[in-house]
Amino acid sequence: MIYQSPYPPIPLTGESITERVFRGLEGDPDRVVLIDGPSGREMTAGALVEGVRRLAGGLRSRGIGQGDVVAILAPNCPEYAVVFHGVAYAGATVTTINPTYTAPEVAHQLEDSGATLLVTIPAFLETARTAAGGREIVVIGEAEGATPLSALMGAPLQVQVPVAAETDVVVLPYSSGTTGLPKGVRLTHRNLVANVDQMLAMVCCDAGTWSVGFLPFFHIYGQTVLMNMHLAAGAGVVTMPRFDLEQFLTLAAKYRTPTLYSAPPVAVALAKHPMVAGFDLSCVDRFFSGAAPLGGEVGDAVAARIGCLSVQGYGMTEMSPVSHATPRGQARKGSVGVTLPSTECRIVVDGRDAGPGEAGELWVRGPQVMAGYHNRPEATADTLTQDGWLKTGDLAEVDAEGWVFIRDRLKELIKVKGFQVAPAEVEEALLTCPMVKDAAVRGVPDDEAGEVPVAFVVPAEGADEAAIREHLAARLAHYKLPRRISFIEAIPKSASGKILRRMLPV
Repeated sequence: MIYQSPYPPIPLTGESITERVFRGLEGDPDRVVLIDGPSGREMTAGALVEGVRRLAGGLRSRGIGQGDVVAILAPNCPEYAVVFHGVAYAGATVTTINPTYTAPEVAHQLEDSGATLLVTIPAFLETARTAAGGREIVVIGEAEGATPLSALMGAPLQVQVPVAAETDVVVLPYSSGTTGLPKGVRLTHRNLVANVDQMLAMVCCDAGTWSVGFLPFFHIYGQTVLMNMHLAAGAGVVTMPRFDLEQFLTLAAKYRTPTLYSAPPVAVALAKHPMVAGFDLSCVDRFFSGAAPLGGEVGDAVAARIGCLSVQGYGMTEMSPVSHATPRGQARKGSVGVTLPSTECRIVVDGRDAGPGEAGELWVRGPQVMAGYHNRPEATADTLTQDGWLKTGDLAEVDAEGWVFIRDRLKELIKVKGFQVAPAEVEEALLTCPMVKDAAVRGVPDDEAGEVPVAFVVPAEGADEAAIREHLAARLAHYKLPRRISFIEAIPKSASGKILRRMLPV
């Protein structure tokens, strides 16, 4: 059974991602489209286009183009878009690096991706130098011993270096996929352009509106949904280099943002933190969560507190990243929405297609699906079928109306005496407890049961384990209850908000 999108297909234009963004910037070069949140520094559409063209011209004069890789190690800032699209406009490939990486992690990505140039900021220069391995380092701004970005600017390149949109890789982010260590994900111009247009057709983004961008641009969620989609729609982004709740609320209120793009950890803060009450968020009509499943109870709490719709989307780096999202003006509790235009999905159990309401692995096919993993043919073959289906490794259900519900990662399911326990379900129940600020659950081996769930809780003041257990017992079957509850200071998470279960103690 193949589930089709309820929306008509999008046109596949053959544009580069930068040409698509430039379309959204046309008509008013003096319009501000990027603002650095902490400082208020502004960048107009005209300045962004000119910066991209000049950087592309400078890179071409150095011989950098198709087949070359340029790395970006930087937090969110207006110049991130200049570097990203300057490289893309020159016909080269960008690899985006997590700014919180250690030098060995940066070095690995530089080596694995084949990057020849590293762009960073002065604050990260020590890490960059340790990791660079002789590669030239360019800084946004100025720093002793490094090439300033301004020195790379050349004569403006007026047209996109020709690219084959369907096959030329424009960005190489790194993802663990369904298993294993991080791998380079080969995303083409068509992948990115298609996903921008798919999202705009269903989720929508109004020209002239603002969104606050703390979701990191190095990660495909922030990169596609915030940076590229908003610019392509003629909207704007206020950048934040890192998440700070007070600053996020301040900027959202100041710029009257209609949609808060976020991840589950921020949902918990918006639902529970007393600071939220001090800000006028009447401008917000939608809270959009992605990157990890958001429990319906937490989503409802956000919606009630802010007075907005709480909705979700679903995706992964290998899908550029979105395959499912909640249409604008709609909401369904606990669902990640419906299938995007030009996208198909299946629910597969033991090699067969599941029926409505039956859980199985979600498979997706569409123009946003990656070209494959970089230099990992076996991993590519394990993830992509020969006829183009991407196996997500996520457990999902589809209801009779085509709405999709993500139950959990297949590899993270806990089997208790043969019964399956989804960590996300237990986490959702924990987060409805007033004594719990944040929570994570993982399975540990058990001689009798095979595995049992254990919980890790960031406690609120005055938290009591017995009271938390009583709260859970009223919401979960006995085999889903945590064998152990440990109080810890913080839940380990990736930059995009996913719980890093492997970092939880056994």
